[in-house]
Amino acid sequence: MNYYPERIICLTEETTETLYLLGEQDRIVGISGFTVRPKKARKEKPKVSTFLDAKTDEILDLKPDLVIGFSDIQANIAKELIAQGITVWVNNHRSVQGILKMMVQLGALVGQQPKALELVKNIENDIAQIKAATNHWKVKPKVYFEEWFDPLISGIRWVSEIIEIAGGEDLFPEFAKNSLAKDRIIANHSEIIKRNPDVILASWCGKMFKKPKLLAREGWANINAVKTDAIFEIKSELILQPGPAALMEALPQIHQIFKEWKQAYE
Repeated sequence: MNYYPERIICLTEETTETLYLLGEQDRIVGISGFTVRPKKARKEKPKVSTFLDAKTDEILDLKPDLVIGFSDIQANIAKELIAQGITVWVNNHRSVQGILKMMVQLGALVGQQPKALELVKNIENDIAQIKAATNHWKVKPKVYFEEWFDPLISGIRWVSEIIEIAGGEDLFPEFAKNSLAKDRIIANHSEIIKRNPDVILASWCGKMFKKPKLLAREGWANINAVKTDAIFEIKSELILQPGPAALMEALPQIHQIFKEWKQAYE
């Protein structure tokens, strides 16, 4: 008897990518339309949802035995599916540790906990190596992370933690604990000028970053990061999804940016 779900629908990208990493992609019968990683998922799997909405009839037609969602924002989708008799698992993690726990738990759900634990252990080893490399840094870059441009929105908790792990200092850690974007709005642009970041990381949620738009902001020419052109785009599919890509690709990319800043600073 098979005790594991055989027909899984992933309403967000991070669980889709995790299942592919575990070699369990054949269990997936539907994905989010926002899924970018892995590329083959977009070609192989039906798209049945956005982040806020889902095609309930299409989901029911696919006869899933498990639907996986993310966050309270998808609560209404989950409620509707549960009312239709569908088993739903909704993650609500916002931290690096939460990402790793999600990966292990998902591995257990599909009978691949040992493989998931090995994957997580490798990620933890990479994190430990980066921390060991940055622990002795006497000077670390002050970092402003911009998730949106109008209004200005700073980074969520896992982004803030990744910045710290990579060797930087998040300029707005007081906002990172807020899960909703509206609670991370920086109302006064002058506050960013005042805090004067050494590095600016931009990831405009689902939209291409336009550097000239940032450079045209009043008073921003006085910011260190602008003066030294230390402005970098981090693709949103890497950093803004609470899954493996944030730790396996965005983290080393950001760490390399900080290493180069440090070398130039010295």
